[in-house]
Amino acid sequence: MNNSNPPSGDDAGAAVPAAALTFERSVAGRRAVDVPTWHGAATPPLPAHLLRESLALPELSQGELVRYYSDLASRNFGIDTGSYPLGSCTMKYNPKVDDLLASLPGFTELHPLAPEGLAQGTLAVLYELQQALGEITGLPAVSLAPAAGAQGELAGILMVKRALEERGELAQRRRVLVLDSAHGTNPATAAMAGFAVTELQSGGDGRIDEPALRAILDETVAAVMVTLPSTLGLWEPAIEAVARDIHAVGAYLYADGANLNAIVGRLRFGDVGFDVAHLNLHKTFSTPHGGGGPGAGPVLASAELARFLPTPVIERHESEGGGAVPGWRYALAAPPASIGRMQQFHGSVGVLLRAYAYLRTLGLEGLRAVSENAVLNANYLRELLLPYYDLPFPTRVLHEVVFSATRQRREHGIRAYDIAKRLIDHGVHPPTVYFPLIVEEALMIEPTETESRESIERVAAAFIAIAEEAARDPEALHAAPTTAPIGRLDEALAARQPDLRWRAPGT
Repeated sequence: MNNSNPPSGDDAGAAVPAAALTFERSVAGRRAVDVPTWHGAATPPLPAHLLRESLALPELSQGELVRYYSDLASRNFGIDTGSYPLGSCTMKYNPKVDDLLASLPGFTELHPLAPEGLAQGTLAVLYELQQALGEITGLPAVSLAPAAGAQGELAGILMVKRALEERGELAQRRRVLVLDSAHGTNPATAAMAGFAVTELQSGGDGRIDEPALRAILDETVAAVMVTLPSTLGLWEPAIEAVARDIHAVGAYLYADGANLNAIVGRLRFGDVGFDVAHLNLHKTFSTPHGGGGPGAGPVLASAELARFLPTPVIERHESEGGGAVPGWRYALAAPPASIGRMQQFHGSVGVLLRAYAYLRTLGLEGLRAVSENAVLNANYLRELLLPYYDLPFPTRVLHEVVFSATRQRREHGIRAYDIAKRLIDHGVHPPTVYFPLIVEEALMIEPTETESRESIERVAAAFIAIAEEAARDPEALHAAPTTAPIGRLDEALAARQPDLRWRAPGT
């Protein structure tokens, strides 16, 4: 593959590879900006041990620097550029109006250390978001403080731990039960909170095996963590009976709310017996995924566990004075037995504002349409691909469907990994592969509720073409991707010997 750009500007006479780093494009003496001369008083010199004679930084003209970052941006795949059916991640479209609201100066220019009296507008919005999320989930006590779903999950289990401590039962209740199809954060969270993890095997239909659960439920269990719907995209029809069994032995039922988009506006966690849950706002409520940037994972609880919520929560009090909402004053507060802070300040406010805008734009009927479309789209894709890939659990699904590439591996030597890489050549982001762990050669596909029928059909056409190519020309799949800037890497070697630093040739 030719990775070169035609020569232009500073590059005249020599083509520069499009993937070249800034160091490789560097030419001594070039500058992207002019730094004005300092005419003020001289500042004291830094201590000698902090000084160096030279610093090898890239030197580029402004035009070349802009081209470099523009080139990187054009290579970035996102939901605004194509279909992103990454299972269990809900990579759906983020409405631009949400960004507009969150970027209003009244929000962006507010300092996190500003006194409450100057932050009443922002606090009022966040209070309304708390109330809305509590109503949507049936768990009335809410903290917006956690910075991500995994942190909200940790907060929830720490709340369970604190409750057991108050009950005087923490010494005996040292186990958390986690399904074998759970997100990896579930066992990690339980272990980080100091509990032993007991894996609960799924039944033959991929759902909770009630007899197996009852067999290991006793007074040593602190909590059971359940993802609803499951990572297999399946509903748990016995969830209310499961909740009764868990509560009968004095344990708590935790909801991993990552897949709420399949049931939002139609079913509430609190109504079916859950005691505590976390939500991923970047999934159900369409805030940006962030690429490692800020996130938000509110934790929600029953009235019994409300006093353990992380700090802060936002309270509303009657007030005779004016304010953002006449008659009310908003304040940051700490629950009486709070587990404490999960991060600095008050949560990722810019993300929370986007979720608020999403909720207010859609309303209840819009949220019901979200879950309806999520389920419709996943089942439409399931029907289109059913003749071409194995389906371990042949039933209707909710928000996502998990196929298996066992047929392709058995008949043609093609694995899920090969299929995922070939999808890149079709302009489709690969699905999640090899998860859940209980599905061999798993292809976990979530089209999300924001994809059109035509978009889903294009995704299906790519999967079908690859299935047919596997039979006709398996080596083409082994070589994929062939149209990406970088081809297939030796990922095992990269993990064992990561090359994270640029070095000048010969060094």
